[in-house]
Amino acid sequence: MELVFATNNRDKIKEIQAMMPAKITVVSLKDIGCFEDIPETMNTIEANAIQKATYVYENYGYDCFADDTGLEVKALNGEPGVFSARYAGEEKNPKKNMQKLLDNLGDETDRAAHFKTVIALYANNKLTTYTGICKGEITHQKKGNKGFGYDPIFKPEGSETTFAEMTMSSKNKISHRAKAIKKLVDNINNALAE
Repeated sequence: MELVFATNNRDKIKEIQAMMPAKITVVSLKDIGCFEDIPETMNTIEANAIQKATYVYENYGYDCFADDTGLEVKALNGEPGVFSARYAGEEKNPKKNMQKLLDNLGDETDRAAHFKTVIALYANNKLTTYTGICKGEITHQKKGNKGFGYDPIFKPEGSETTFAEMTMSSKNKISHRAKAIKKLVDNINNALAE
C-alpha cells in the first residue's frame, strides 16, 4: 500500500517511514509530481493538516496524509502555535525561530510547553484526524544537534535531554508526531485486517 505524505521534508519522511508497517510505503509530494506550495492558510493546526491532505487527494487523486505541528508555550499564551514554522518570518528559519522564542521567554520561570501534531488522513473518500501531544519545557539554551525545528530547546517531560540530544528511535518512542502516527498506523492496520 502506498500513501502520500504531504511534505518534501526528508527528515519527516524518514521519521515516519521508520514507524510505518512494512506493507506501507510512504512517498513524498515530489514523488507524485506535486511541486507547488500547498496552502496552509487556516488558523488552527488541525485545519491546516486537513487543508493539505484534502488538497492532494482532490488535485492528485492519491490517498494522502498530512501533518501540522505546533509548539505551544504556556507563558506566551500558546505562541508560536500554528505559526511555529514561520515564527520569525516567512523564510521558515529554525535558528531564527528558536532565538525569537528564547528572546520572548527571557527569564520567565514558567517554561511549560507542549508540541502538538495533528495528522489528517484522506483515504477511500473519508477524512480522519489523529492528535499527538508531548508535554515538556523550553530550555534556557540550545542543546544537541539531532532532530530539527525546535528540538534543541525542547525537553520532554521526564527526560534530562532535549529532543535534539536523543537518537531518532528514542525520540520516536515519546514524540508528539510518534503518538499521532501510532494512532494513524493502528487505524490503517485495523482497516487492512478487516
